[in-house]
Amino acid sequence: MPYRAPVAEFEFLLAHVAGFARVTATDRHAEATPDTVRALLTEAGKICQEVLAPLNRVGDAHPTRLENGKVRTPEGYGAGYRAMAEAGMTAISADPKYGGLGLPIAVTTCVNDMAGAACLALQMNPLMTQGQIEALEHHASDEIKALYLPRLTSGAWSSTMNLTEPQAGSDVGALTTRAEPQGDGTYAITGQKIYITWGDNDFTENVVHLVLARLPDAPKGTRGISLLLVPKLIPDADGTPGVANALKVVSLEHKLGLHGSPTCVMQYDGATGWLIGAENRGMAAMFTMMNNARLGVAVHGISIADAATQAAVAYATDRKQGQPLLEGGTGTILDHADVRRMLMEMKAETFAARAMALDLAVSIDLGHTGDADQASRAAVLTPIAKAYGTETGIKVANIGIQVHGGMGYIEETGVAQFARDVRVSAIYEGTNGIQAMDLVGRKMADGGTAIHALIDAIEAEAQADDMGAPVAAMAAALRDATGAMLAMDLNDRFGGAVPYMLGFARVLGALYHLRGARAGDTARKALAQFYITRLLPEAHGLFAQAGQGASGLYDLSPDDLAA
Repeated sequence: MPYRAPVAEFEFLLAHVAGFARVTATDRHAEATPDTVRALLTEAGKICQEVLAPLNRVGDAHPTRLENGKVRTPEGYGAGYRAMAEAGMTAISADPKYGGLGLPIAVTTCVNDMAGAACLALQMNPLMTQGQIEALEHHASDEIKALYLPRLTSGAWSSTMNLTEPQAGSDVGALTTRAEPQGDGTYAITGQKIYITWGDNDFTENVVHLVLARLPDAPKGTRGISLLLVPKLIPDADGTPGVANALKVVSLEHKLGLHGSPTCVMQYDGATGWLIGAENRGMAAMFTMMNNARLGVAVHGISIADAATQAAVAYATDRKQGQPLLEGGTGTILDHADVRRMLMEMKAETFAARAMALDLAVSIDLGHTGDADQASRAAVLTPIAKAYGTETGIKVANIGIQVHGGMGYIEETGVAQFARDVRVSAIYEGTNGIQAMDLVGRKMADGGTAIHALIDAIEAEAQADDMGAPVAAMAAALRDATGAMLAMDLNDRFGGAVPYMLGFARVLGALYHLRGARAGDTARKALAQFYITRLLPEAHGLFAQAGQGASGLYDLSPDDLAA
């Protein structure tokens, strides 16, 4: 089924649900007018539909491969990447000083959503570059910025981030990659990194790696980690890529999905690198890129949810099977009540997750203007949006297979690919369990002030809405669950963290549906009613689980678990 870019949906969400007008009211983003945004989204949508979408199945059936040490990408990927770069899709929010468009993160989020739905494996490449651009803008020296940012912004060069090692996954502090000072302002980087997304390609002039490593005598743990920029080809003073650096792709991982995106094992053997930020402060600099990527990964889930929903609706509209009880219907499986339930659930979850991502993006944009309250709000929303967006992608992709029945299990229809491609999104950029622990740990370190401010706002808005009584009641239940969390010790919080976070997401999703219903037509009101009456009640059970903390989780011994 051809992909359809939902430009009108983004315009509706920006205007009526995410509060984008607050962003354009600032001096920083006054030029992001509705006409400007519409033109950009329309052009990006055409590229996604006409150029990227046809590459999705190509990359899945003919994966990126490693030949004689060279990464070879699927046919058409280079042209697809260049189309994105030439349209400015790789650096929408980058600083205009270096060639970027300087538009809000919320606009980038919309474009990434469309590109990911069209061809997620390829979209992951510019996502990495977007994150590195932001990290360098905040933490690099003026010399590094002048040399690297124009080329990253134009798309001539691409980027990666290198955190994980064989013995250091989520525990980044256990990494052992070394960075030895060379006495000339450079460092020799030695070590191995794994799971490096787009560690190399055959269509950009250079690949720039941001690598976490330890300097000599650095403190143990995350306090002793530095961040270094390590290019594949060392550029000369005018930016021309020169000699090959002492690094290589050792192998490519064989994965469940995302076959077009090379996931590399990288080896550094005294490679030349430059320090980004202060010594032993690499995690602070890398978190700039990681937080950007967490919103981006939330959008990965939403992209797949949208693509899966479009495919399921198209299939159900044509498929004739069985004898539905509905009179005067379409004559297709759309007439079956259970099929309608599945399709409405797909649409309701996708709307809520997309609205949450844009709400987060707007808070980030406002935080960049110096609004501390919005920055705090963004910090709370980030783990929830990452987890809910990716869980939604997984859930909706699976429902999409179910709508297709046996045909969904057959690879030729393409819907199984959605489930395979999206599954990793709940794992990388911090597993969803880690996101939940962040929410009930670091994000509650202020005594719950920022979280309670968000709950207050939800409750007040719900109470003022004709459809909002159940939402206000569930916001009160969220407040109680938050109080219970704050009263627990840390391990009990962690035991209930995931259900607490998912319950929180349910309440936020209901708020977004209220806003959509308030500003929309009867279809949006019907979708909001579906979410509030059928999905929101799940939060009761989730909060009950959260209240158990770690109780009972250790009642089975390791031997019992293995029996």
